[in-house]
Amino acid sequence: MNQTENILESSKELQDRKLMLEIVDLRKSFGDNHVLNGFNLELYEGENLVIMGKSGSGKSVMIKCLVGLMPADSGTIKVMGKDITKLNRVELDDTRTDIGFLFQGNALYDSMTVRENLEFPLRRHKAKFGIIEDTTPLVMEALESVGLAHTINLMPSELSGGMQKRIALARALILKPKIILYDEPTSGLDPITSKEIIELMRRVQKQYKTSSLIITHDVDCARVVSERMILLVDGTNYAEGTFAELASSEEEQVKAFFK
Repeated sequence: MNQTENILESSKELQDRKLMLEIVDLRKSFGDNHVLNGFNLELYEGENLVIMGKSGSGKSVMIKCLVGLMPADSGTIKVMGKDITKLNRVELDDTRTDIGFLFQGNALYDSMTVRENLEFPLRRHKAKFGIIEDTTPLVMEALESVGLAHTINLMPSELSGGMQKRIALARALILKPKIILYDEPTSGLDPITSKEIIELMRRVQKQYKTSSLIITHDVDCARVVSERMILLVDGTNYAEGTFAELASSEEEQVKAFFK
């Protein structure tokens, strides 16, 4: 089977899966600064999709539009078939429970223990999940999935940067999301800790059967976790393919990502 046949076979396999996220012709400008210029994306069930782009290419704006934190100027964003641009506040909040978000800076609450940080989303979404009398089993399950059950009563300040990243991932997992958004998951970590986080992401995907959208500058992260990649340049899809396909490209703009 030649390379073209491999690409077609891979594409057919993806299209046989359920479409979890779909972004069509997304546009967003701030005055004369056109950040997103017709960006498109499809994320399928159980897929790890990596988006790489230089600073200012529109990655952060795309994520904010995707979760409804920022309105797009035009385009459609569908989460499991629901167009979030047409949802009211209650419907949007309900849809967000299907999306776990690992923030670049972790976004843990410094004044709360690890347990309280993980309990927070359970309390916030009690209208959907009901009042849970004993949260300990859910908290422990999430902590065990990232190998940090022993930290349950510690404060974030007592944890290393890598451990904080794991706790933030545990909090993202506690609502059993169908989709996880990773925003620069290895940023600011040393090489050893970065490898640990990358392996953890792979284990989580297998354990929870999540669909993952991973924003990263880390070529090693992209190489290990991606099934498919999109290179974002000037707010639009510049190139798309597997890591091997893109890394072997002779096109100068594409080669620049892998130097």
